[in-house]
Amino acid sequence: GLEEPTSGRILFDDRDVTRLPTQERNTAVVPQTWALWPHMTVFDNVAYGLRLKKKRLKLTEEEIRRRVKEALELVDLVGFEERKPFQLSGGQQQRVALARALVVQPEVLLLDEPLANLDAKLRVELREEVRKIAKRLSITTIYVTHDQEEAMAVADRIAVMNAGRMRQVGRPEEIYYKPADLFVATFIGRSNVLKGRVVEAKGEAATVDVGFLVAAQTPQRTAQGEEVEVVIRPEDIYIGGGQLKCVVEDVVFLGRYYHTTLKCRDKTLKAEGPKPPVQPGEEVAVEVARAWAFKP
Repeated sequence: GLEEPTSGRILFDDRDVTRLPTQERNTAVVPQTWALWPHMTVFDNVAYGLRLKKKRLKLTEEEIRRRVKEALELVDLVGFEERKPFQLSGGQQQRVALARALVVQPEVLLLDEPLANLDAKLRVELREEVRKIAKRLSITTIYVTHDQEEAMAVADRIAVMNAGRMRQVGRPEEIYYKPADLFVATFIGRSNVLKGRVVEAKGEAATVDVGFLVAAQTPQRTAQGEEVEVVIRPEDIYIGGGQLKCVVEDVVFLGRYYHTTLKCRDKTLKAEGPKPPVQPGEEVAVEVARAWAFKP
């Protein structure tokens, strides 16, 4: 509604809304800044959209009060109706913005990095709430985020975009375990990226020499002798098994797991997992359980 598309159409079910102005589309937006009216109470902020549509939808004040109450119940803010935004925590303000979007009963809910201004612990709690509410109300939701873990946690399907183009669309598991290209493989999760050359190629698998031999999946077909970039996730490197000999350079405790830096011939690998039974300077056997090879 704000930009003219150069091609394609936007459909809500079978209804073409491509040329409809924003106010005529049944959508609601939760912006990154939440954009609450500072002079209004929680009740009036949530009721704002309904009052704009009051005449067109033939809403009574009683109906508006009922729908605002239901929206506040959804986001667990009953009892906060008369407070102003400055009297709320960041998480509570985010809930008000969400309630304001839900109360108009949109066909599509648009969320633009809605949790970006919150601390890490609160982001985890609220992203679970957002997912539950969207599921409960059966609202199609488009959630924009740069946080890969957040995308994995809230989405049924993920669209990975780069330079205005969708690089891959799929379920979180597909995006993570079957990346379509090098950008997707390195954007989702943490990765070791090594340059190599294909020694043997067979279908969607290849043996690649990166200074040592690695068995890799090849979503893009490759040929013997072709130069590729190999992606290995830290959690797919197992210490204590396999034929590859490496030297432990560093071991760092990160709470849920240990981050281990390994020198494997002239290559450096980062591994993550349970506490390895080793110390810096020790030689260990390492197994690469999963890898992907992509054309540069």
